[in-house]
Amino acid sequence: MKPPKKRTSFLFYWTLRYLLIISIGLLLTSAATFFWIRQEAMDNRMQTTGLLAQEIADRSVGVDNSIAISPGLEKLIEDRKRFFKLTVEMCVIITDQRGQLLYSLPYLTQKEMEYKLNDSLNDSRSPEFKAAVAPIQGEGAKLGKVFVLQSKRSLRHIPQDEILFFILTLLFLIILSWLTIYLLSRKLAKPIQKVAAAAVQISGGNYNIILDKGAREREIHELLVSFQNMAGKLQQFEQSRAVMLAGVSHELKTPVTSIKGLVHAVREGVVEGEEAEEFLDIALLEAGRLQRMVADLLDYNALTAGIVSIRHDKLAAVPLLSEIVYQWKLTQEEDVCEPVLLLPDDPLEIQGDPLRIQQIIVNLLNNSVQAKAPGSTIQLTLELIRNRRGEAEIKVKDNGIGIRPEISERVFEAFFRSSDKQSTLRGLGLGLTFSRLLAEAMSGSLELADGPGQGCTFVLTLPLAR
Repeated sequence: MKPPKKRTSFLFYWTLRYLLIISIGLLLTSAATFFWIRQEAMDNRMQTTGLLAQEIADRSVGVDNSIAISPGLEKLIEDRKRFFKLTVEMCVIITDQRGQLLYSLPYLTQKEMEYKLNDSLNDSRSPEFKAAVAPIQGEGAKLGKVFVLQSKRSLRHIPQDEILFFILTLLFLIILSWLTIYLLSRKLAKPIQKVAAAAVQISGGNYNIILDKGAREREIHELLVSFQNMAGKLQQFEQSRAVMLAGVSHELKTPVTSIKGLVHAVREGVVEGEEAEEFLDIALLEAGRLQRMVADLLDYNALTAGIVSIRHDKLAAVPLLSEIVYQWKLTQEEDVCEPVLLLPDDPLEIQGDPLRIQQIIVNLLNNSVQAKAPGSTIQLTLELIRNRRGEAEIKVKDNGIGIRPEISERVFEAFFRSSDKQSTLRGLGLGLTFSRLLAEAMSGSLELADGPGQGCTFVLTLPLAR
């Protein structure tokens, strides 16, 4: 098994890498700039050397249109060397038109001069030197040439103080870049560190975290706000899960306890005859309720997990609704009135799964029956219309106890049951949640409509067949 990889901090990781990248970039740029400066320095110095050669050539023409070496030539050369910052390695040679040496500084013999210049007398013989050549021009004739030779090393030479300044500038840029990156990385790392610390708290079960959401950067602000909201929703989810487990355990335990007590009473002979049969009937009813609750729980889990297949068939709405209501009425007690059907005269075709549509409508009708006001007769109405958006709407209305406005937004929450129904109705509170999920799976919706007076109205919306 490989040992766990050592992790580095965000600040160290990115600061070091940015520093290396910038340092390499600056060094490469500095190297290219340094070589460019050296080349420019050599070109500029060669131009200066050419100007000096031309000046010497102009001063070497006498009044009789012949070459005349001025006695002050050496002083002139030294002055120009100091003025133009030329090196001591410079060599000045003056020859006549036939190539005979007339003057040199430093002193050279004819043979030494020929060794320094090429055979054509137009450049240096050695590749380590460069020569600036200027003709000595008389009236209508070329009298000779002036050669000023300098080594390439001296032409490329950059003074030490300039090199030092260049290095200090490079170090300053590297340090400034590192400091900028460090400050930016630290600013970015702080909210990430806070979110990471908050995530550790959440993983430990502590959802009550508070993050400073005053960041000026929009993305960081959105990150902190989103994480804070996520922590709040996780806390609500954890609380809902605890309540849900307690509720589910209680609701499942109640029928089990009832069944166990009733069967035990019959077995022990506590009740006999007709009373025993009545106890068994009650036990069967409790078993049926238990079976429905387990089925609701399994259906809800399967749908939320996405493993329930939904069909999208083309269906004739009027016959389908009529058949659903007919089958539902057969399962109800005699005192439950048959729902009033308000159906359009024109055929209306919808798109959906007939089994799932039946599940939704049957669940809504059952809820309406269970919400009957004490001492009253339940009245149910099922209406089918085409709305303005080109969809089919199936409205299920009742005259029951209704739903209070303050809890109308929560009736579709999983495991939610209003206090009005908890004393008379036992269930897991998944019917409406499951029905809405089914409607949305068929590209429709299920909503609680605002209606005046007693009772409530649920609206199932489904797309029309194309």
